[in-house]
Amino acid sequence: MQIGTPVSAVRAHEEMFAYWSSRRQGGRLPGRASIHPDHFKRHLPTTSLIDVLPGRRDYRLRLAGTGLYGVYGREITGRSLEDVYAAPAVAYWRQELDEIVDSRRPGVGVHNLAWRGASHLSILWLRLPLASNGVDVDMILGYDVVVGHHSESSGIRAA
Repeated sequence: MQIGTPVSAVRAHEEMFAYWSSRRQGGRLPGRASIHPDHFKRHLPTTSLIDVLPGRRDYRLRLAGTGLYGVYGREITGRSLEDVYAAPAVAYWRQELDEIVDSRRPGVGVHNLAWRGASHLSILWLRLPLASNGVDVDMILGYDVVVGHHSESSGIRAA
């Protein structure tokens, strides 16, 4: 798990946002095909792709970088929100992701890791909408930075 300072976390978020923004064309959202991981290699460990499941508006983690294993304590690729989080965190993430899908705008926030026994750590998160057709969000590009003070007794360890 990588622990960044708030300043380095914000800088990394700015880099990811600038990359996403550069992939837009004519005000349309970029699609997954427009995103090239080799353009942001250093950010890959805590990058994720979240599928927006059609119909019932649900979410599944299509891909989670290796650095996220240390945050979640297990592999989360292929899992739904309910498979990853307890009910209060599911509600939080569902609300945040719904807002990104509905508004077609990026979202940013802080989510405390108390649910993992590490209340001294938080995730500074960024979620960027992707749309195959340029309009309807069908995937979300995520980027997380863990911020706080590292503690060996947190129960969280590097993968």
